[in-house]
Amino acid sequence: MQNTITPNEWRQLGTYIPYRGQQIFLRQEPSSKPFLLLIHGFPTASWDWAPLWSELQQHYSLIAPDMIGFGFSDKPTNYTYSIFDQADIHAAVLRELGVKKVHILAHDYGVTVAQELLARQLENKNEFDIERVVFLNGGLFPETHQPQPIQKLLASPLGPIIGLLMSKKSLTRTFHNIFGPNTPPSDEEMTHFWELVTYNKGKRVIPKLISYMAERRANRERWVGALQKTATPLRLINGCLDPISGRHLAERYQFLVPNPDVALLEDIGHYPQVEAPERVLAAFFK
Repeated sequence: MQNTITPNEWRQLGTYIPYRGQQIFLRQEPSSKPFLLLIHGFPTASWDWAPLWSELQQHYSLIAPDMIGFGFSDKPTNYTYSIFDQADIHAAVLRELGVKKVHILAHDYGVTVAQELLARQLENKNEFDIERVVFLNGGLFPETHQPQPIQKLLASPLGPIIGLLMSKKSLTRTFHNIFGPNTPPSDEEMTHFWELVTYNKGKRVIPKLISYMAERRANRERWVGALQKTATPLRLINGCLDPISGRHLAERYQFLVPNPDVALLEDIGHYPQVEAPERVLAAFFK
């Protein structure tokens, strides 16, 4: 299933909220239904959730921000990007909307943001209750995260140069490596992903955003501990053919997380919500 809405159309349906002098893009679907917070991954944006949107909105009031540095949100160069700050942004969005109870669906970079929100819940620091978290492919455990070569270069001292040299061609090559072999992104999808990455001179901040890999290592005890100690129901939906966080991640999850609830998508890669949205929805609602 291809995304049936373009990023520009997605942006026109959204709004902005202020945060620390910056503007955060927010796409939402208000209703009287329970709230579902959608936390996107690196290096894309909330548009990734579009293939699931129409079905999810039948059951939830949807909230999908673009994190700072991503998509249609501001991308300041003189800014300290961190998982903690991104968690603050999501908390600020929920506060702005008056949300007191929320479900979470998170992907890639977003799984770590969700882990931080779970850690804060254990400390009674959230102004809302997390009722359930569903993770898609992402680096829940730094020891199983296997970054692509471009990610390693971006995290190196050469990062600022590599970021500026990034091209649609190099992004396409990376995405074809991490998607399942039978579910590659279309040319149109790659055009849209590239639009999201480069919007508002986004290539300048990608090397700053990649610091999340080091943050995961530094905060492993806190974020893995949140998975092990929480009483919040958790589920992992895993695209097994993902070289970054595929089957090896699911196996580690089953070993470390008490009473693990895992749905395996055997022939899918790193972007399950784009590659197999119907199967993700089935696993999400099960």
